[in-house]
Amino acid sequence: MKRIILITALLMVSVARMSAQYDFLIANRNVIPGGYDFWIYTPEDYYYTMESTPVVIFLHGASLCGRNLNKVRRYGPLDAIVKGRQIPALVIVPQNPGGAWNPKKINDILEWTKKKYPVDSTRVYVLGMSLGGYGTMDFAGTYPEKVAAAMALCGGCTLKNQDGLGQLPLWILHGTADRAISVKQSQVVVSNLQNKGLDTRLRFDWLQGASHGALARIFYMRKTYDWLFSHSLTDKGRPVSRWFSITNADLSKAYQDMSPEVPDPEVIDD
Repeated sequence: MKRIILITALLMVSVARMSAQYDFLIANRNVIPGGYDFWIYTPEDYYYTMESTPVVIFLHGASLCGRNLNKVRRYGPLDAIVKGRQIPALVIVPQNPGGAWNPKKINDILEWTKKKYPVDSTRVYVLGMSLGGYGTMDFAGTYPEKVAAAMALCGGCTLKNQDGLGQLPLWILHGTADRAISVKQSQVVVSNLQNKGLDTRLRFDWLQGASHGALARIFYMRKTYDWLFSHSLTDKGRPVSRWFSITNADLSKAYQDMSPEVPDPEVIDD
């Protein structure tokens, strides 16, 4: 009898693991009423890591807004994975149909994902650029208790109360030659946090002479994800890691040390 129970339990675990695909890129449309459509990428070793797998949420810029979900694969983590950057995380990439990113809708996707996929909820990260930089700060500032670390590029923040941004490790980067969104938008956020003494977990870098598009290369760097993954909600005091740096020189080397020979993930888009 005990042997039958053991075999049944093992089969149940096996079925549960098979239901969560790995090394796949899965399109999710209309799964959340009134919410965003989104991609979920499951890394190759997800079968073995599951509950210890971190989550990365990427928020795109205005140029990728719309209702063609394939547009959001043009740049960012999903494109980096195709080009050979190995990201050992479950990657969520929603598409904004237009307008400002809605923090609640992003959270709805996160909660939906946590119900469907075993992940490490203490290691959820968000990063974005341009409109997505705004979305990153708006989401992280609204749900600081859920985000282990955030990286916002070329953006700003629309929240009236930005105090939440001082509760988590946050790295803000902006190019000084950005003609699409002035570096002043990021500098205002930094000044607000500094004036309130909420900058102990804050990092910021103004990349001299860097244009708006140049910072998109940051999504292709290994150190971007190494920095994110170095944080957890369980860290005492939730300090920000200052062991990593990103400079103009790094931008020119963003596509190095990739593994282009690695097969692309299988796309499931019913």
